[in-house]
Amino acid sequence: MFKQVAVVTLFLLSFIGQAQEVSLPADLRQHALTQYNSSLFNPTFSLDRNNPQSLSFWTRWQWQNIDADPTTLFLNYSRSLNENSVASIGFFQHNTGIYFNTGAALNYAYQIEFNRLIKLSFGANIFGFKQQLADTRFPITPILGIPQSIPTDDFILQVAPGFNLQVENFSLSLASENLFDYNFTDNAANTAASDKSFMGMASYDFPVKASDSTAYVRPSIYLRTIPEQANQIGLNVLFSTQKFWLQSGYNNFYGISVGAGGTFFNRFSLGALVELGTAASLNSKDPSFELVASYFLGKPEQRRPLVASGILEENKKEVVLTEAKLTNEQIQEELEKAQQLSSKDELKKMAPIDNQEGLDEDQLADKNTTKEAKKASRRLAADQKTLEKQQRKDEMAAVKNEKEVLVLLEEQKQQEQLRKTKEVAAVAQNQRIEQQRKLDSIKKANELKKATAQKETQAEASADNVKQVEPEVVTLKAGEKYEEVAKEEGLEPGYYLIANVFGTKKYFDAFMRDLINKGMRPKSFYRSANKYNYAYLERYDTIRAARQARDSKFNGEYSGKTWIFRVVGN
Repeated sequence: MFKQVAVVTLFLLSFIGQAQEVSLPADLRQHALTQYNSSLFNPTFSLDRNNPQSLSFWTRWQWQNIDADPTTLFLNYSRSLNENSVASIGFFQHNTGIYFNTGAALNYAYQIEFNRLIKLSFGANIFGFKQQLADTRFPITPILGIPQSIPTDDFILQVAPGFNLQVENFSLSLASENLFDYNFTDNAANTAASDKSFMGMASYDFPVKASDSTAYVRPSIYLRTIPEQANQIGLNVLFSTQKFWLQSGYNNFYGISVGAGGTFFNRFSLGALVELGTAASLNSKDPSFELVASYFLGKPEQRRPLVASGILEENKKEVVLTEAKLTNEQIQEELEKAQQLSSKDELKKMAPIDNQEGLDEDQLADKNTTKEAKKASRRLAADQKTLEKQQRKDEMAAVKNEKEVLVLLEEQKQQEQLRKTKEVAAVAQNQRIEQQRKLDSIKKANELKKATAQKETQAEASADNVKQVEPEVVTLKAGEKYEEVAKEEGLEPGYYLIANVFGTKKYFDAFMRDLINKGMRPKSFYRSANKYNYAYLERYDTIRAARQARDSKFNGEYSGKTWIFRVVGN
């Protein structure tokens, strides 16, 4: 077994390929997690799909190339607080292709048990991470006038709530990766209400009667909505025992996956998964790989059974039915004995009463036995009636209790839906107010900036009393970043406040979208001389106005570094 695991591991590590340009969703790509660390998919899965107390590790190499392609890793420690609650803490790194997120994750889940068949669980994952651009690489040899890229340095707090309703072996769950988030660097929500992603899953556990009482087969179907991307629909089938597990799945974006793993010494588990893209856009991509490892820290007898509860419940039912059957058989047997004894008593009644005095000892003994049989028969009949009456009462109480549970669940569902609707409406209203406030602030700042520039222009015109004909001579200050060209095609003369320069179109588009999301109106131009895209904030007529905007951080709107690019003539 160890040799086979080593061969599989070396085989997976040997596949290293080149990444290609594909529009990758920004989700956590945890759709194949079924056996360990599945709390990333839904926070309530830490109750029954992780094994508290355990230390688990998961990593995914998207399209095989570790160095360049998107890679995710997650290290998590899970511990049971009591019979109904679990908490965990973990570390994660996630490369979305545009951003690189590094931080910690907290998980808490709580279970409410209405009866032995119906359970409701709810919980949340809290992610706190630092977000940077995934690739800030520029040419090794610096080019005069081309600054280095300024990566983002945002700290984001993200809350991913979820719940799970379990009815016997059927499970229905819903969660969101980013229902609530906040960017502490921008002091605003990190994503808009329309950019939330949601995940729903339905599954059923089929117990497998084998030597391992916890073996089961779990088919699952899920739906994931991702902003500005097509919805993801997927299927997973997991076969799990205490010694090994097998799984296969399909995702309409990522493709087909197959995985396997084993448990050694009843504590250490190791597995791997390979995923092959089937979509037309992924035909040129190499396979994706996942590795999972988990170490159980508790006592062996404390290991939580995976699906043994269903089998145990069936065993309990069989035992109860067997006991009831034995009780009824015993009662029937006693009644038959009593009837046989009563038949003798009927014969005695046919003899005259006066002749009873002449009965011998054997006859008297038979007579006494008959009386005792009658009494026993009456007692058994009364006991049977009492048992049947109690069974009817129990059945009626069970039906009544089940109806009350269903009514309670429906009321809780309606209250939960109403609460969620109010929360979503409140969040949307707050976002609209905040967005309008930002727009008003930007508008006032722009008006003030234009008025100030106009006053400076009028003051310069009054001082000179004539329009300046010759180009302005600029004297550089110590340490000042400045570049000047005689002319540039498509650009009018003036001073351009440059925010960043990119040689890769993908990162240039990501940087422009980031500025727009922050409420700014950036502009850009492309220089064919060096084949770079320039992102600038504003154009000014004088060096004084450009320096004032640079030194004031663009009137407090942009916290990054800027520099001045001048076009002297057309």
